Amino acid sequence: MAARLCARHLPLAWLCRRAAQGQGRHYRAALCAELKHPLIIEEMASRPLGPHEVRVDVHFCGVNFADILVCRGQYQETPPLPFIPGMEFSGAVLETGTDVSTVKKGDRVIGVSNLNAMAEECITDQKTLWQVPENVSLQDAAVLPVSYGTAILAVEHRARTQPGETVLVTAAAGATGLAVIDVATNVLQAKVIAAAGSDEKCKLAVQRGAQSSVNYSQGSLKDAVKKLVGSGGVNVAIDMVGGDVFLESVRSLAWEGRIVVLGFAGGSIASLPSNLLLLKNISAMGLYWGRYQHQDFALFSKSLSSALQYCQQGLIHPHTGAVFKLEKVRQHVRNVGQIRLGNNLSNLATLSPIAACLYFFIHILSF
Repeated sequence: MAARLCARHLPLAWLCRRAAQGQGRHYRAALCAELKHPLIIEEMASRPLGPHEVRVDVHFCGVNFADILVCRGQYQETPPLPFIPGMEFSGAVLETGTDVSTVKKGDRVIGVSNLNAMAEECITDQKTLWQVPENVSLQDAAVLPVSYGTAILAVEHRARTQPGETVLVTAAAGATGLAVIDVATNVLQAKVIAAAGSDEKCKLAVQRGAQSSVNYSQGSLKDAVKKLVGSGGVNVAIDMVGGDVFLESVRSLAWEGRIVVLGFAGGSIASLPSNLLLLKNISAMGLYWGRYQHQDFALFSKSLSSALQYCQQGLIHPHTGAVFKLEKVRQHVRNVGQIRLGNNLSNLATLSPIAACLYFFIHILSF
């Protein structure tokens, strides 16, 4: 069935290119051949490395809500079909290009890529790899780039969160929400109020470090926050839901409060009345973590180095929702953002051509 799907969906030029590559090294990958259709598992031919490139034996590949959006054609960036999804991974260096000086064969690394990580091997520029400390597992390391990179820049760089301040986190049971709770609580020593859409999600957020929680499906978020902190409000809000939840978060801010927008998981983009900013001298800002890779690579790199350092020091404890074999990817994508694509991956994956054992861990974005 997979072969027939491939023949039906893949462009003739792609099929001819693969056929022409002969009997060289091959690896398996999850391929998006058509938007809003199941991913298919395909055998791909390896290509030669460029001077600054590194070939990595992928042990784990993170699958985030953004991967689902890309495969549905609903992300900020729309790659040409067909493509291999996957933006973060961990593994071991297999081979290096002639001018690579930062890593060597056998090094344990994490990496970020625009795509192509949902495969047994991944080729990337040496600049987008970071060595993993010995006391950090590759499983934990693989969940750090997107979720923790975003969380660190949100609470440290954008919101400038200070020890003792109160931070409101919406979509708190999702991958990024849990990372924000972890960093804010255990690194910055802030107090966190977790907001989510069910009691079960609130319970998870509290288990992961939040001091209190609010189920915003049961009433006004602003009123619930006021009961917890009084009329003074919270110092920082990190919002991933949008819509009314975003507006309620703004109204929950204290004098000179800061709100950072990370996404719109609720599906609605709110219009912000500017008088809300004026009355309390509030700052509203956004964060698109991946854009820093091109606009301020030093800061982008620092966010990942910090995540690895915090993990090495035992300050943060990454959470993985689930682990799946590559072969079972199709029936598990429904768990990511509760959107089903069909033959898809969710969360993270362990990929090893040698062991022929592929697992994908799932970061479940909940709201």
